[in-house]
Amino acid sequence: MVPAIRKQFNETFTDAGYQQYLALLNEKFKDAIEFRVAETPVFIDKIFKEKILSACESIVDLIIQPNFIELTNNSIPSNVLVPNQNEHTHFIAFDFGICENERGELEPQLIEMQGFPTLFAYQIWQDQICRKQYQIPANYSCYLNGFTAESYTSLLNEIIVGQYSPDEVVLLELFPHEQKTKIDFYFTAEYSGISVLCLTELIKEGKDLFYIKANKKIQIKRIYNRIIFDDLQQQKKDIQEKGKILFEELNVEWVPHPNWFYRISKYTLPFIHHPYVPTTWFLNDLKEVPQDLENYVLKPLFSFAGQGVVIDVTAKDIELVKDPENWILQKKVQYAAVINTPNEPAKAEIRIFYFWKEGDERPVATNNLARLSKGKMIGVRYNQDKDWVGGSLAYFEQ
Repeated sequence: MVPAIRKQFNETFTDAGYQQYLALLNEKFKDAIEFRVAETPVFIDKIFKEKILSACESIVDLIIQPNFIELTNNSIPSNVLVPNQNEHTHFIAFDFGICENERGELEPQLIEMQGFPTLFAYQIWQDQICRKQYQIPANYSCYLNGFTAESYTSLLNEIIVGQYSPDEVVLLELFPHEQKTKIDFYFTAEYSGISVLCLTELIKEGKDLFYIKANKKIQIKRIYNRIIFDDLQQQKKDIQEKGKILFEELNVEWVPHPNWFYRISKYTLPFIHHPYVPTTWFLNDLKEVPQDLENYVLKPLFSFAGQGVVIDVTAKDIELVKDPENWILQKKVQYAAVINTPNEPAKAEIRIFYFWKEGDERPVATNNLARLSKGKMIGVRYNQDKDWVGGSLAYFEQ
């Protein structure tokens, strides 16, 4: 993205250096990184950074509107509605593809967003190791709005732990030590002092939840929720049965509350109007089927791990949809292969982190992660046997 920096990085890159980078990343928690780590970060100049942030802030303007709850009331399936929703999410993640418009210009385009956590803690570590192993320009940072590793970690801990003792807060997930993102769970525990807990370890007494730590039963006051309920519904019957307690009235605070996963999601896209957000309609609101359907993608609002997405849409596909209120038609974006590598260039997606401290009027952009791809789509399954692809981070010109 920044030709001079890219040229210097590529010229000084060695495979031995990359292997050392991987070794350092795995040093703290051996073999906990189960996804491919890309050979390079992404370098973003000020102009492109401001384009991304302008889109994010425009969406935040929508989310803080007084009628946002009303707008998104139909976004939550009745079988996953959780009581005691708070006033706002604590976290938002915005995914942008680096794309090319009709004029051949590079611009960000929103792909997805979620009112849910991502690899917030691991990215602190990745930045430290990346800077240790590679020559990152001093005027480039993975952090936004003046955040540093210290202030970012402090705010993250403040939001997760709140007014409680770390022992009273747990990171809750389904079989956390089997998840591909477990590296983030371990760093969250390292930085905050909270425990990583599986749903199966919850003990319920009345409306209170407890867990066992060092042979002592401790009441849970706050849950840093990492369970995606779509995932829960794919589990065996006994796990789904155990999960029913999450939908009961409980004496716990959620960070973030599970309802925000649905409210800030694909469901929100049709309400957003911005040059860097692809035009999107609820299928039942579509007045006329576009003639150029090859330029659109058809997505179910409620699906597990992207299942059901129709990339090459036909009029027949739209006719066959029996519940159009649960589908969106979205303009396709054209990813640009802009990251020069020793062989074919790579595409990139940038995920911007927003943190929302309780009592603040709006959330703030803090940090990011990046994913590089050479396949048809972003994701491990589309990048088998490729190099210079996988998880990374973006460095923004300050």
